[in-house]
Amino acid sequence: MQYVLMLCLFGFFAYALALVIINNNEVAVNLVFTQVPEMNVGLLLIICIGLGVLIGIILALLMFKVLQNKWELGRLKKENGKLTHKLKKVNDELESFKTDEQLKELEGSSDSSTPSVEKSEVK
Repeated sequence: MQYVLMLCLFGFFAYALALVIINNNEVAVNLVFTQVPEMNVGLLLIICIGLGVLIGIILALLMFKVLQNKWELGRLKKENGKLTHKLKKVNDELESFKTDEQLKELEGSSDSSTPSVEKSEVK
């Protein structure tokens, strides 16, 4: 991977050098608010390409961060939905458990009263 990167950098450097050597005409550069002295067309092309690559990298990094946050938000919403569903299920089970205990208590209290009634009837 290092060799490929070094080869690409060497190619870029050779391309930039060729631009400067081939395009040796001088041009005046007007930047709307200021005037830059005359410079080599090849050098101007290299500066423009470099600025374009730099701005592109910065925008790509910012866009990736936005997309990464969007993906994280989607994942968290999905996880939140699953946990909400589990919580509802546990609450339903707890509610049914409470009603089962109440029924057992009612049955237990009626069972304990029933034998005492039977004993009184037997006497």
